[in-house]
Amino acid sequence: MKSNSVFLRHILSELAFLEKETHGLEFQAFMGDERLTRACARSLEVIGEAVKNLDAEFTKAHPAIEWKKLAGLRDKIIHQYFGVNWDIVWDVIQTKLPGLKAKLETLLRQCASE
Repeated sequence: MKSNSVFLRHILSELAFLEKETHGLEFQAFMGDERLTRACARSLEVIGEAVKNLDAEFTKAHPAIEWKKLAGLRDKIIHQYFGVNWDIVWDVIQTKLPGLKAKLETLLRQCASE
């Protein structure tokens, strides 16, 4: 089984992609770029899948991170693709993920020192 640090790195990689590709964009520009919306949806799927692969003890030990919501977003995107609420996706990318990045970087450093 892979270690938690591997999955944290996957999440951070996707967060970096989302940040880079959406920086400075407005919602209308985001929605006008089908390739970008699909790529962002895929990144959120990868994040959710990586979250699901973290040890349960690890996620319980770090309740400040909304692990279930991240995994749930992945499920909604995958299973209800034609019904994705892009307003919610955009809000998550713009308001939730930036704070998540700093928290995960701290966790990754902690994992490395263990």
